[in-house]
Amino acid sequence: MANTWWELEILCEPALEDSIFWRLEDFGSRGTASESKGNSCLVKAYLPSFQTQLLDLAALSLWLRQDALCVGLSTPSLQWHLIDEEDWATSWKQYWHPQEIGDRFLINPAWLPLPESSDRLVIHLDPGVAFGTGNHATTQLCLESLEMRLSSVPQSFVASGGQSEPLVIADIGCGSGILSIGAVLLGAEKVYAVDTDPLAVQSTFSNRALNDISPERLIPAEGSVDMVKRLVSQPVDGIVCNILAHVIIELVPEMSAIAKPSTWAIFSGILLEQSAAVADALEKNGWVVATLWKRKEWCCLNVRRS
Repeated sequence: MANTWWELEILCEPALEDSIFWRLEDFGSRGTASESKGNSCLVKAYLPSFQTQLLDLAALSLWLRQDALCVGLSTPSLQWHLIDEEDWATSWKQYWHPQEIGDRFLINPAWLPLPESSDRLVIHLDPGVAFGTGNHATTQLCLESLEMRLSSVPQSFVASGGQSEPLVIADIGCGSGILSIGAVLLGAEKVYAVDTDPLAVQSTFSNRALNDISPERLIPAEGSVDMVKRLVSQPVDGIVCNILAHVIIELVPEMSAIAKPSTWAIFSGILLEQSAAVADALEKNGWVVATLWKRKEWCCLNVRRS
């Protein structure tokens, strides 16, 4: 018998879309998509039936209601039903279209042809069951921050000694690999992409191949900062980390250990009300917040070593 999945359909006010995506990710969603329905937004999410019980779905419905009430918006409508595995893997793809991000990126679903005319850096992407399609505000903020950070850095950077050295980056919680691929397209010489979810690592391998990136330049591995420590021979030049705020706070001391005095970092997956706690943890570990970029209720911290 085929594995079954819960297909969740959430009809909400558009202003709630990002918070619902965050709530679904935290709940364990393996795929999300959204589309406009008149003045409303329809969010679809998919979860393996073996890890989610009806009581869990009822609790999720209450959380979504509370999230809406906290910001004074109407309660979303949540419905769910079971579908077979072969159906879920393709059903959400019909809602995902090419998307321009920042000044330079174009995210193009792997199953769609390229737009006829575009001078942008194209990231061909099939996220599979990994989080990271470019639709979420936090992913967009990270790509735009990378663009700002690397726009003047071709394949290398000039070290303090005046010699050109390869730019090495760690992507902590890589998901689909979208940020790692973006960094390589912007000129990073090497990116170590780690995630504790083996399905995310598998997705990053697949997307590396889709974008014709050599194995020497993008190295995916299962694990977290401890895995990066084992893979690198010296501290990295940059860190990107788009996960949840409480995980970032836990990992800050470990990430500081793979940094050097000139290392910069981009942190996102942070709700605005969580930004002070994350900034405090960073400053206690020798980082300085240079800029805070925000989009709706989400923010991205661009930081450097103090």
